Amino acid sequence: MRLWSLHPEYLDVKGLVALWREGIMARNVFTGKTEGYKHHPQLERFKKQNDPVLAIDTYLLHVYNESKRRNYNFKRDRIGIKFVNSKIEVTDGQMLYEFKHLKRKLKIRDPERYDILVNLDFPRSNPVFKVVTGDIESWERPY
Repeated sequence: MRLWSLHPEYLDVKGLVALWREGIMARNVFTGKTEGYKHHPQLERFKKQNDPVLAIDTYLLHVYNESKRRNYNFKRDRIGIKFVNSKIEVTDGQMLYEFKHLKRKLKIRDPERYDILVNLDFPRSNPVFKVVTGDIESWERPY
């Protein structure tokens, strides 16, 4: 499971679809609909929020919006109708780590998208996040 901190605009088709599916799986963990993945490290930052379901729904809303921009058919009714205005902190070190990781994947899976991103110095985050100074997040499991 990877719940990218990066803005979903950077993901290729395969990555965006996987992100939606894994985000819905995370939502199912928070709503008690599944027992699997309860202790997955990618969920830690959402668990720390006052309402993890609202936090993951807000995250997924931005993924959904990107899917609509691309004319994909993600099902909007898979997420709630309420969202949070507060931001979840993510470190700039985490953002750079994920961006490097994504570019490695794109170099193989989607060379055209890779060529667009290869010279970008610092990526935008999913709008649910606020970027702060710091190293790779403690919950990350580096490759």
